[in-house]
Amino acid sequence: MSPNVRRAFLRVFLDDLPGVRVTDNSPNRKRNLLKTVPGLLISAFFLWYTFKNIHPSDFRTVRLGHPAWIVGVLGFTLASYTLRCVRWTRMMLPTGAGFGVCARVLMTSLAANNILPLRIGDIMRVFTYAGDLGASPSVILSTVILEKLLDIFVLVLLFVSTMGAGVSAHFKMLAEITLGISTGGLLVLIFGARLLIEPLRSLFAKLPQSALVEKIDHWVFLALDCIRQIGIVGSVQLLVYSGVIWFCEGMIFVSAARLLGLVTDQIGPWQAVSATNLSYLIPSSPGGIGTFEMAAKTSLMSHGAEASQAAVFGLVLHAWLLISVTGAGGILFLIHRFKIDNHKPLLVEIETLPVELP
Repeated sequence: MSPNVRRAFLRVFLDDLPGVRVTDNSPNRKRNLLKTVPGLLISAFFLWYTFKNIHPSDFRTVRLGHPAWIVGVLGFTLASYTLRCVRWTRMMLPTGAGFGVCARVLMTSLAANNILPLRIGDIMRVFTYAGDLGASPSVILSTVILEKLLDIFVLVLLFVSTMGAGVSAHFKMLAEITLGISTGGLLVLIFGARLLIEPLRSLFAKLPQSALVEKIDHWVFLALDCIRQIGIVGSVQLLVYSGVIWFCEGMIFVSAARLLGLVTDQIGPWQAVSATNLSYLIPSSPGGIGTFEMAAKTSLMSHGAEASQAAVFGLVLHAWLLISVTGAGGILFLIHRFKIDNHKPLLVEIETLPVELP
């Protein structure tokens, strides 16, 4: 890939993001601020819509109905994010990156996603920490793509399996079509990555050459090569990891429901975990504030929960997840900076991106 195309790629995906500079020209601060305003407005709307009929006294009624379930919330949160680190370490196995560095980089990126706009944490994982991982940004990005694909597949499968009776036929059909597409795509990638390389190479060679075609060609083959190196057995192992990860995530919701005395059926928390995590696909403020609460309330109400209980549950649980994940990632980030005696400001560190993609 030519240097000009590589520079164009970075401009398309990274240029003008808050705190990120690809070219030598610093982005306009006012323009960057305007880019964050729509997300904040979307979050504000969803928060208003979720809590518009909730009386402030409902928040004061929150009690720990069964305190023993605190152990479940803490234990399954630890298990879920530890397994995420294990899964990504398995993806990075061809690069030689160990569990310690993968866990630190992954948790730091998740923490950054919760406090910085436009998924800056994922960009940091791909570019800022490529040297720490001993891998090129291209390879890291392909693992991030695979990670997201696995998560979406499991979440859509869980969502379709737990849809309440009140869901419209059209929405149910859309969910089932999405599941079919994600299932087919995942099966093709896992079992047909090697077979797809040559046909796709011939297809791209026949297309009119342009910067866009060259860019798509580059990233498609990066993803396929990543999966090819992991192999069929490794890909199936990653799928199993993903299933266990989301089981633990679901048990966080179940434990929190028992802890807060939420009245719902057994399926309600599992519907909530799929809906709330899929809600991150909706553009909003960092951390998915507003969309998470709305998804939790809607899904739990479809399984018998009262509106006030469901809304308060979503808010309390979201606060826990944001605090725990951001706290863990922040601690690992600070420990590493102290260990290597790094005094560079965080925003300056984020700006340290390559001009060209390796």
